[in-house]
Amino acid sequence: MQITTMWPFFILLIGLLLKETTQVSAIRIRSLSAILSSSKPGCPEKCGNLTIPYPFGIGKGCYFNEPFEVRCNNNTAFSHGLYYRSVKHISMDTITVVVPSIPYPYNKSSGKNIYGDEYTTGKSIGEHFSVSIKNNLVAIGCDIYAYIKDLDNSSRRQDNIVSGRASFCDSGGANGSLLYDSNNALSSASSSYCTGNNGCCQSAFSRMPRIPFASIQTMNTEKTSWASSNCTYFLVVEKGISESEFTQLLGKCKKDDYYKGRLAVNWVIGNVSCDNATRTPKYACGMNSRCVDDTTRPTEGYRCNCSPGYQGNPYLPNGCQGVVAAVTFVILIAVCLWLRKRLQKREEKKAKQKFFKRNGGLLLRQRIPFSEESSGGSLLKLFFKEELEKATNNFSESRILGKGGAGAVYKGMLSDGSIVAVKKSNKMDEDQIEQFINEILILSQINHRHIVKVLGCCLEIEVPLLVYEYISNGTLSSHIHGNLSHNSDPTVSKPSTIILSWDHRLRIAAEVAWALSYMHSCASTPILHRDIKSSNILLDDTFRAVVSDFGLSRLLSVDKTHLTTLVGGTFGYMDPQYFRSGQLNDKCDVYAFGVVLAELLTSQKVVSSNIIEDPGLVKRFTLLLKQNLIFEIIDTEIIKDLEDEKVILAVAKLARRCLNYNARRRPGMKEVAAELDQLRKRGQDIPHDECFQDNISPRSESSYSCKSDCTEEDNQNLVSHD
Repeated sequence: MQITTMWPFFILLIGLLLKETTQVSAIRIRSLSAILSSSKPGCPEKCGNLTIPYPFGIGKGCYFNEPFEVRCNNNTAFSHGLYYRSVKHISMDTITVVVPSIPYPYNKSSGKNIYGDEYTTGKSIGEHFSVSIKNNLVAIGCDIYAYIKDLDNSSRRQDNIVSGRASFCDSGGANGSLLYDSNNALSSASSSYCTGNNGCCQSAFSRMPRIPFASIQTMNTEKTSWASSNCTYFLVVEKGISESEFTQLLGKCKKDDYYKGRLAVNWVIGNVSCDNATRTPKYACGMNSRCVDDTTRPTEGYRCNCSPGYQGNPYLPNGCQGVVAAVTFVILIAVCLWLRKRLQKREEKKAKQKFFKRNGGLLLRQRIPFSEESSGGSLLKLFFKEELEKATNNFSESRILGKGGAGAVYKGMLSDGSIVAVKKSNKMDEDQIEQFINEILILSQINHRHIVKVLGCCLEIEVPLLVYEYISNGTLSSHIHGNLSHNSDPTVSKPSTIILSWDHRLRIAAEVAWALSYMHSCASTPILHRDIKSSNILLDDTFRAVVSDFGLSRLLSVDKTHLTTLVGGTFGYMDPQYFRSGQLNDKCDVYAFGVVLAELLTSQKVVSSNIIEDPGLVKRFTLLLKQNLIFEIIDTEIIKDLEDEKVILAVAKLARRCLNYNARRRPGMKEVAAELDQLRKRGQDIPHDECFQDNISPRSESSYSCKSDCTEEDNQNLVSHD
């Protein structure tokens, strides 16, 4: 094919590759690759790591005829034409297979070969195959003569000895034994380790036998030095067998204990001459190829080669391609792939910019100072999509820390080694983007010890991702209910199985109360959590409580001062008055916190699996408290070592106040937090000026302005500082 006639095709091909969709382009590229492949189009190219070129093939219709069939089993190729020997290599003129050595053990006392004096395969290795002259005959033994002759009566040659050599042993050795030591290593370090005078000989093939006949004979009938080595071996292997491979032959005198060597076998596509082959319909050479007679065989045969100036597989119809045309073709494909990749990157960049703008990235950048690096400081970071995909192993299920109706939270490791939690929401409406931005603006200003810290976000994908600090010890729910995670991923830390003591539980309750009080009263904009529950309270390695999951996907305004998430909340924790009025306020969080207090006191789940017969934890808890039977439901593990049960009773009464059906009669979170701290002080010898220290964060020395109804003491307790 002339290059000038190919240019219109090349130009058309470029246009198609650049305009087609990704899927269609991929199909075209695979088709182009098939032209350059050495196997038949549509057929397997490899078995394991072995390339299978045509006329060999795997599967019906993929090989020229039966002798060239290859079967692939457990990534190992076996040749049908060579009696299913395992195949190590296939080239355009040779196939290398694994064959065993032939042992000739001798009886020391009688000096006779146990298995007979001669060996033959008894059959031809096939019309298309012959033992290659690339092999050597190797014999190991003392004072022996080994040879191979061809029993093929149809041979065009009269001299049927194709290879032979004699092997002697050092007469100075004990009984003329082989020159090997007890560790199966050659005594002589000489590189000439198989020369014929050290118990090992090798001989090249003068031609290729069709039916090989092997024989080993002694040359010493008076002495038995040839029998002293216990074993005599003969094998045919590829030239270049190493010294270390010879040592593996020693001691293997059992009939089924063979050394497996590599045998090179020549093959031809037909067993006739080129003159006869070109006249038959089964002529195997494709376009731009020529027929070549194989004169090294004992019988006629031919192979195919590409014509001068062409390269490829001559047995395929269009397997031989012009060298210049082929190079141009490959370069063209490479250029097309490069251009396509550039276009894909450009489209990806445009899509990222589109999502970033739609997700409020420009507005967010104007209102918040962002950092280019993740750090423990107050600056948020804008993460790249690829960065978070790599951190979470492409959001692998094994990295999921928690999953709900709104989305999932994944554990990730950033490039600097820091561990983070990445929240991936299921979806986000475009009309909620402004609320999403407002929420990030609000929560980015929170730096409270007991509120999870937002580290940054990713806005360059369709649904924004949020990145938080990672809290390592699981949820409060997993500790008090025993449903600890058994994730198989070793990178995901397992929560501790330590039973939470009463002191731990009371401290956790106080910490969560102060966090909610801060959100309701002292944050720059009052925030309602709306989904307080034990599974949204995280614990670190020291059992410090951290409030998480604010429904950060979106916020809406209830009135001029309060914001609340659109997340529907969790059954069992939701304020019953919400269903009546449809209004949300800070007392909704108070009610949910009362449910958490009941969980801490009883270690029971809020909703039983038997939902028909069981009225639920809240009803059982309030009923028993009203009947003065509250200790029937209190977890016995937390009171068995407690001297003063009045503290537990006081917490139970506080929980009942929080669970009051009338929202107006519920205490505020500030009052709840203060009362819990007083109860901690009563239960422990804690100085009054230290009872709030658990709520002080070491993260930052910065302080925040609170609303006017927050006292200076509240600011010290609620706002994080060193």
